[in-house]
Amino acid sequence: MTAEPTHTPSKGQDGTPSPLLVGTAPDSWGVWFPEDPKQTPWHRFLDEVVEAGYHYVELGPFGYLPTDPSRLNEELGSRGLEVSAGTVFTGFHRTDPEEREAVWRQVHEVAELTAAVGGDHIVVIPAMWRDDVTGEAVENEHLTPTQWETLFAGHNELGRVLQEKYGLRQQFHSHADSHVCSHEQITRFLEGTDPDLVTLCLDTGHAEYGGASSAEIIRKYPERVEYLHLKQIDPAVIEVVRRENLTWAAANRAGVMVEPPAGLPDLAEIIDELEKLNRSFFCIVEQDMYPVSSFDIPLPIATRTRRYLCGCGSRTRIR
Repeated sequence: MTAEPTHTPSKGQDGTPSPLLVGTAPDSWGVWFPEDPKQTPWHRFLDEVVEAGYHYVELGPFGYLPTDPSRLNEELGSRGLEVSAGTVFTGFHRTDPEEREAVWRQVHEVAELTAAVGGDHIVVIPAMWRDDVTGEAVENEHLTPTQWETLFAGHNELGRVLQEKYGLRQQFHSHADSHVCSHEQITRFLEGTDPDLVTLCLDTGHAEYGGASSAEIIRKYPERVEYLHLKQIDPAVIEVVRRENLTWAAANRAGVMVEPPAGLPDLAEIIDELEKLNRSFFCIVEQDMYPVSSFDIPLPIATRTRRYLCGCGSRTRIR
């Protein structure tokens, strides 16, 4: 067991030995939207996060948890919880002025709240070319060269604003049914963006979904990985997804994300690769399961997953 870290993970990524910090997120309780009757109520989510043994938590979709900083700090503090990151959704390859304005409005409100409650990171999820609920195609599956350049510029600007205005780090999250999903697309994105402004929230499940190797990404681009979502996919379900070109919406309903250690990739291997880098990371358990058929389902899974992850590697721990 290592000593208690004296700094936050983002400030400790300088070669200082420190543990991997395992947390969780509303997604693991079936939460995708600010409000939805199919979702676990926010107060139950926070209570069960504590019951499952976690100390770190993401804010999830803006508006799910209280957005008043004083109240949110009170709710978190009374449960001994700390915030790892907020989340924003972007579409920087698009040029519609109204959509851009809406994205930036969201960025500022989420960043302000995240900074106010002690978070260090913003997880950035790109727009999907197929609707995440209906699966309907809303645009072309592939970006043009011009759209790629617009995407790069938008994320460089976002990283600069987050750092200079809020003291936060941008953690880009590749995603199923988005334009940055496959290994080739992730590589193109990394090589087209500024490493000082754009690093990865490496989601092991979504990377595997797109055919990318998380372990290879960590080995090849160690300086571009600063934050992780740990999850696995069911190899049998993903085979059907690829064969039948299922949408992300359909894949999720079919149970493509599975409780560790039943799926891929091997999370023990991922943790081994992280520990070789000798710096700290937030490793957030985020198992997509919207909608849950019962509010009683998430807690046992979250508890077992935490226990499993804490048994991997030599330095993984929960505060």
